[in-house]
Amino acid sequence: MSDLLLLGLIGALTLLLLLTLLAFIGYSGLLAEVTVSAGSPPIGNITMAYKFHKGSYGKTGHLFNESCSVSPKLRSVAVYYDNPRMVPPEKCRCAVGSILSEGEESPSPELIHLYQKFGFKVFSFPAPSHVVTATFPYTTPLSIWLATRRVHPALDAYIKERKLCAHPWLEIYQQDQIHFMCPLARQGDFYVPEVKETERKSRGPVEAMDTMMDGTGADTSDTSSVSLEVGPISRETSAATLSPGASSRAWDDGDTRSEHSYSESGASGSSFEELDLEGEGPLGEPLGPDKWRREPSTPEKGEE
Repeated sequence: MSDLLLLGLIGALTLLLLLTLLAFIGYSGLLAEVTVSAGSPPIGNITMAYKFHKGSYGKTGHLFNESCSVSPKLRSVAVYYDNPRMVPPEKCRCAVGSILSEGEESPSPELIHLYQKFGFKVFSFPAPSHVVTATFPYTTPLSIWLATRRVHPALDAYIKERKLCAHPWLEIYQQDQIHFMCPLARQGDFYVPEVKETERKSRGPVEAMDTMMDGTGADTSDTSSVSLEVGPISRETSAATLSPGASSRAWDDGDTRSEHSYSESGASGSSFEELDLEGEGPLGEPLGPDKWRREPSTPEKGEE
């Protein structure tokens, strides 16, 4: 009789543990509805203190901890420039830090000096007129893991379905929500100096190749028999151009995209003017399981 009672007690405790675990996962956002829309950004222009990271995005946790330890009350922010599905982990680039101020308010010199003391740099982002955005509950540390597997595929499907040029990918951790934002305009203004510098270096070989070509696009070198044709490139073949990446174009200072980045996800490159920005309903199509799917691309020169 005592054995049956013991087994019954173990079974009850196991069931209680499973129910508690399911409740915790549900509270973390497992069943939360993911609504992707295009419209106004969730934040205005911001000034952030950041540290630049090149390497696996999975190894950025210490940067969040560092920024939060300096001023725990500030919102955390991360900007991802390269697509981890297209770029080797060791070459992925991002900026992680804290939002010092938003809107017309300027950060205090004391706060800036405090972050600089710990090795952070300061950079300002504009307020884009239109963005692709989504939110997800931020109630437990598990929420972050769930968000990467639910929100990222939804964003990617929305952008690709509508053939948008949206990059880079921003995550803003605000109270009990994570805001995901992909600018549809002024994308180059969201690239920190370290990313722009790597783009300048990477376009060096491209510029050297340009000097070997005449105005018609024909290769004039003696050692090559391949002619290069310079012309419009549809975004159907340029889906991996910019963001949590960088493109191999010859860029302006304001355009910091690369062939590895998130800039593109569609075929015809629709602009945000073509969107119905009044309807911000949920994504209607079934979402694929892949994270931030992108297609290889060669972006146009001078394309934002």
